Amino acid sequence: MATTKRRSPGYAKTEPFNLKRPLPSPASRTHSGWTWRLFGLLCLLTLSGAAQAKPTLIWLLRDLPPMTIFEGPKKGQGVIDHLLPQLIAGMPQYEHTMLRVNRARGLQMLQEHSFACDPALLWSKERAQWIVYSIPAIRAVSNGLVVRQKDRGVLAPYLVEGEVDLAALLAAPERKVGIVAERSYGEFIDNLLQQAPRGALTPHYGNDALSNLLSMQRLGRLQVVLGYWPEIRYQATQAQIAEDELAFYPIRGTQKYLSGHVACSNSAEGRQAIAEINGLLRTLPHEPLNQLYADWLDPERRADYLQQARVFFDHQAVQ
Repeated sequence: MATTKRRSPGYAKTEPFNLKRPLPSPASRTHSGWTWRLFGLLCLLTLSGAAQAKPTLIWLLRDLPPMTIFEGPKKGQGVIDHLLPQLIAGMPQYEHTMLRVNRARGLQMLQEHSFACDPALLWSKERAQWIVYSIPAIRAVSNGLVVRQKDRGVLAPYLVEGEVDLAALLAAPERKVGIVAERSYGEFIDNLLQQAPRGALTPHYGNDALSNLLSMQRLGRLQVVLGYWPEIRYQATQAQIAEDELAFYPIRGTQKYLSGHVACSNSAEGRQAIAEINGLLRTLPHEPLNQLYADWLDPERRADYLQQARVFFDHQAVQ
């Protein structure tokens, strides 16, 4: 009886090499070669494109008239609204993206994100520990205190030559001052606010913080609000509060004008961006931006602001 030889499991049957089997044609071999070369070229191009991808710079924008204006009839007509496109055009090595934030979120992003910039930030000693600042980009009128016309007597005991002694006002137990939470008002005022007695301040958070403070003031729940007069005038108009309902007082000890800076995350990318931004700020014309800001001021202040801003930036350009 014939026996059947069994193959070991796991091995496939192989056929002997057939010398008579036709070899691939030269045309077939050429086609195959070009296919692999094309595939390799595509891979190289893909890897090269990935290696050359531009870093993304995140611009942190707040609704801060007259610097940036998100809504209303003057949307996009702020000073920074005009400056930022010039900075972006001068930095084509980056992808640029805009992110709307409130003050608190913006500061958090500057701390946590490796490559984010705020185009309008005041310098402060505390923030300079974790933010890198540009040279001055804009000049603005310093902050002051606003009350309703009928409440002007509230500030009378604290006036010295028409300016408010803010330290004395904050020490008065019956007075509270409304502020935008986490906003810097300039180094001098910031120091006074940090030393204010408990309960002397009424901070407000969110995108509409100043508008809400003005509403509280109109309802009589708050008498004094701290802020920039041009911004307050704009927000009051948006809330249908007539300008002549309010009175503005400068704060004793502050300089007449202060500087706004571009500020970026204190990372390698942020420091490199600030170096490039400084180069642009030294060459970009400041006169159009100064005029844009001056248009927001009271007529009697415009000429002085324009003269002082011109002298300031002329001096900066030759440093």
